[in-house]
Parts: sequence; C-alpha cells; structure tokens
Amino acid sequence: MRYSENLIEEVRERNDIVDVISNYVQLKKKGSTYFGLCPFHSEKSPSFSVTPAKQMYYCFGCGAGGNVYTFLMEYENFTFPEAVEYLAERCGMPLPKMEEESPEAKKEADRKTSLLEIQKEAARYFYYQLKSQRGSLGMAYLKKRQLSDTTITKFGLGYSNKTSNDLYLYLKKKGYSDELLKESGLVTIEERGTYDKFWNRVMFPIMDVRNRVIGFGGRVMGDGEPKYLNSPETRIFDKSRNLYGINEAKNSRRPNFIICEGYMDVISLHQAGFTNAVASLGTAFTSGQASLIKRYTKEVLLTYDSDKAGVKAALRAIPILKEVGLRARVILLSPYKDPDEWIKNKGAESFEERITEAKNSFLYEIEMLKREYQMEDPEQKTRFYQETAKKLLEFPEELERTTYMEAICKEHEIDYEGLRNMVKRFAYQMGAQPAVMVRTSQKQQTAKQGKEGGIKESQRLLLTWLIEDMSLFQKLEGLISPRDFTDSFYHMVAEMLYKQYQEERTVNPAKIISKFTKEEEQREAAQLFHTTLTTPMDKKQKETAVNETVYKIKQNWCEYAGSHASDFAELEEIKKVKRSLQDLHISLT
Repeated sequence: MRYSENLIEEVRERNDIVDVISNYVQLKKKGSTYFGLCPFHSEKSPSFSVTPAKQMYYCFGCGAGGNVYTFLMEYENFTFPEAVEYLAERCGMPLPKMEEESPEAKKEADRKTSLLEIQKEAARYFYYQLKSQRGSLGMAYLKKRQLSDTTITKFGLGYSNKTSNDLYLYLKKKGYSDELLKESGLVTIEERGTYDKFWNRVMFPIMDVRNRVIGFGGRVMGDGEPKYLNSPETRIFDKSRNLYGINEAKNSRRPNFIICEGYMDVISLHQAGFTNAVASLGTAFTSGQASLIKRYTKEVLLTYDSDKAGVKAALRAIPILKEVGLRARVILLSPYKDPDEWIKNKGAESFEERITEAKNSFLYEIEMLKREYQMEDPEQKTRFYQETAKKLLEFPEELERTTYMEAICKEHEIDYEGLRNMVKRFAYQMGAQPAVMVRTSQKQQTAKQGKEGGIKESQRLLLTWLIEDMSLFQKLEGLISPRDFTDSFYHMVAEMLYKQYQEERTVNPAKIISKFTKEEEQREAAQLFHTTLTTPMDKKQKETAVNETVYKIKQNWCEYAGSHASDFAELEEIKKVKRSLQDLHISLT
C-alpha cells in the first residue's frame, strides 16, 4: 500500500528539514545554508549541509543526500511509509488509509508481517522460559559466561526447553497455521511428526536494522551437535544480508565496526562498552554484509578467532571489504582465542589499546603469507618474495604501492631495490607500462569509465544549474530537453524537473525526491542537484561553462542516438543537431 503523492508532499512541506535534522545534528548557519558534522560518516570538519530553499541535505564528504524523508530512512532506517507516518504525527496531521496495492503485493506483505509476528512471539516465549525454573540450565550457562541481567535483557536472550514441541504448541494456541509455522523456520512438520527446530538451547534472537526479530541462533546445552544452530533462510531472513548485533551497532558513536566470529563475542564486547561489534550469521562473510556495514561506517576492524580457521576467515573477508570501499584493519588477539576471552582476561582498557594497534589489512595479508613458507630455505624464501611482489601489483597507484613496499621491506627485512625490481618484472610480464605498472586492460577500462563519468558529470551539473537558476529553462529552450539525458535515471529525473517547471513555473527538488520510495534512488537524485565545479566562477566563466556543458551533452546525445537510430529520418535529425552545434552560443545576460 502507498500514500498519494499530494499527501506525501503536504506532509513534507509541513516538516521543515532544518527543524527535523536539528534534532539529530548540531547545525550552524553560514549564509543561506546550515552546516554540521555528517551523521553518516566520521569527520572532524563539517561537510554536511542543509539548504532550506531546496529543503534538502547533502554531505560533500560521503555523498549522502536527499530530503526529509531520505534523512529519516537513512538515519532511523524507516521504510518510506514509516517516514511519512512519523512526520505526519510530528506535525499533527491525520493520515487517511493508504491506497490499495495489487492483490499479489498485499498478500506478500501480509505474509511477511505474519512471519515477523511469529518470530516476535517466539522471542518472547524463549525469554520467558529463560527466566522460569525450566530455563535454569540456560541461565546458569549465561551467568558462567559473566553476562549481567542488563545484558541478557538488552539482547533478549532466551532458552528453548528440552521438550521438543513446546514452541509449536504455544504458537498454535496463538492461532498460527501449520503452513505459516513451517515457513517460519521454527518448526519442522513431517509425516513422522511435528517438532521444534530449537530445543535445549540458549537462544539468541537475530534482529535487523529496524529492531525486528527475523531469526534465531541457538547454543546447545551439553554435548549435543551441532553446537550452534541458526534459523534457515526464509522470506524475512537472509543470512548473507544481515549481521548479528547490527540493530545496536548502527547507533554506536564509535568510528568503525568490529566484526567478530560468534554471538558471545559480540555480546561480551557490547557489555564491555564496544557497542560497534557485529558478527556474521554462521556463514562466511559476504559482500551483502559488507554493503550493509558501509551504510554506517568507512572502517572495519576484524577480530576473528586467532586459530587457523579464524585467520582464513579474515583473509577471505579483507578483499570483500575492500571491494565495497571499506578500510580494514585486523586486531591481533593472540595468545587469546577470541574477543570474549581477551575481555575476560585483560579487560576493556587493554582491548582498547589492542584496537589502536590493529594491523593494516594488507600488511596482515603479507604476514600471513610469510607463514606459508620456510624462510630458512632459499627457494621458499624467494617464492615468498615473488608472491609479495605480485600482491603489490594490486595497487594501481605507484605512490601507494611504493609506500607499502617500504613498509613491507622494513617489517620483514627485505632489500627494497630487489623487491622493487621484482615488482617491475612481474608488471612487465602482466602487460603493464613501465612508468606506472598498471595493466593495459585496466587503463583501457579506466579511460572508458572516465569518458562515461565525464558525460554523467556534465548531465548532473546541468540539472543542478537548472534548479539554482530557473531562467536557464528559457535560455535552453529548443536546445536541451529530457531526451538529452541519456542515462536512464538522469532521464527520469530530468522529465520530472521539466514537467514541474512547465506546470508550476517553479522547481522543487525535494518534491521530486519524494517520488522515489527507495533510499538509494533518493540519495542518487539528491546528488544530481548538488553537483559543483571545483572553482568558483564569475558570470562570463559561468556562461562559458554552460556552453561547454550543453555542447558535451548534445554531442553525447548524437553518439547515443546514432547507435540506436532505426530509420533515415532519425539519422537526418542527428546530422541537423551536429551542424547546429557548430554555431552554438548561449547567452546568460
């Protein structure tokens, strides 16, 4: 279901963006804009701007941006309807019923709601059992692990009884069908009988970023197998896109996330004050989990177990984190096995020191690589140098590669010139140019991306100018239209902007952003209205820049249209546009 566009716009207009964001960020006015420290990434100098005239916010550091709805969706993790409802309540505006969705969409939404209700009821049941006499075994285990009552309550820990169908009988009394219970992943229903997925286990509710219970992890009491058991994947539980503890860690004021291997590690760290700890859900770390983390921080500290399996997990996670643009460091835990052991033996202050000493992820990879070779054997020592040289080629920038080369040589007592020559030789063998040692295919790809990026930059720049100076609509009439924006998303936004100007003789970028219900689309639309050149311009320079930008956009349209032309008439129109570009001159006076 959804609300009407008119209602969405009315709610937005009744909630001034400066007033709303001021509840979360300390803003200071500079000219017509407000500035503050960005709540979406760590920074020391304010780059987060809120513009009352546009009713938009934008961070020039991390690119976060949008209108008042986007902010709440990104900061509070609201859905779009939830953001509308929150703002309507804030301004005292009653909401009518939402417009009906399709029967299929409504059925899917209702089913997900029912599954979430079942998980919530199960969490309540497990928590009650833990507090009862029947849960004494589970409570004794948690107390042995030195968890306080406050921590147990905070994480909603529970216990599943030894009787194998307790939860099933409880949920049946609540009116849930066998079909739904089977789909919930909490109950197994077979011809031979019905039994609970979890029994005789300490229960760890798994919550999403919106504090909704979506699944469970269970630690067996005694010697049963498996030691840890997780809910199977369902409509509401995707292990690869969620993290244990993310509902708490997202609100942490610490500048990074700590990734652990187990639930108890997360809980122990939170209890010690490290509220930024999370853990993957019984599977290897995934790109989906990395993307989730990137919404809240730019740096990750890895604290996997110090055994071979933990080292392997860390080495597997590092490239995944790098691929999504996250910095990674590794906390070395030896001689202890995991963060929980470290906290219990050394305390929180000592762990804080260990964080400051966390090792750069690339240097950690080299250190682990060295362990694979017998350094007393000249042949194996040479192979270590060769593999190190190959890994250094992961850095496309020569200056960065040189910096790491110097650090590696100092740490492992390697001859710098010898390693440098080895890197050069491998670079040649891989087809690199001697000056920069970047592979040819990478250079070609970079050139292609540079051209595409330049066109997109021009289109973004023009969209920003159009909302900042509405007189451009008239001055560009007959020259630029939405069809000239060849990127599909830019084209969509341009159509909305031109339609808005034609119908209302004004432009309202915040209203356009409201037409998108997905947070990613709202952020991307906001970026289109906040593109700037690197240097300020006077009127003459602005005129030159507008002419150059329009020329690039039209020229790109000719290339695009030419590759998609289907008849002679279209080709003739393209020729006509190309000829007109020779005499292009747009006056801004």
